[in-house]
Amino acid sequence: MADADDVRRLALALPQAVEIDSEGFDFRVGGKGFVWSYPERSPGKPRQIRTDVAVVFVGDEAEKQALLLGEPDLFFTTPGYDGLPLVMLRLAEVSVDRLSELVTDAWRMRAPQALLDDLGEGSLRLG
Repeated sequence: MADADDVRRLALALPQAVEIDSEGFDFRVGGKGFVWSYPERSPGKPRQIRTDVAVVFVGDEAEKQALLLGEPDLFFTTPGYDGLPLVMLRLAEVSVDRLSELVTDAWRMRAPQALLDDLGEGSLRLG
C-alpha cells in the first residue's frame, strides 16, 4: 500500500524532478508533468484534488489500455482523459515497489533526452 508521501519521496529522488505548487502533489522534469494528484471533477460540484489517486504518464494509448485491462484494481480512467497517455492509479492498492517502477518509467518518458544521455543506461535504482 502506497500513499502521497511515497509518491513525493520517489519522484523527488529522480534527477532534476521538481514539485510545483499545487493543492496535492505535482511533479515535473524538464517542464513536463510525469505524476500528479488526480483532479476529480463531478457534475455540479467543485473540482476535488485527490491525493489518494495519482495521474501517471504512460507514454501511449497501447500502454494505457494494457494497464487498464491488465490491472483494473490499480488503474482507471475517465472520459476527460480519453486520447491522453495518462492513467489514474489507486495508491492504496499499489505496492511501493510497483509505484517506484511506474513513477520512474513516467519520469524517463518525460525527461529531456540530454538528461537521459548524461545518466547512461540502467543508472536509476529507487526503492
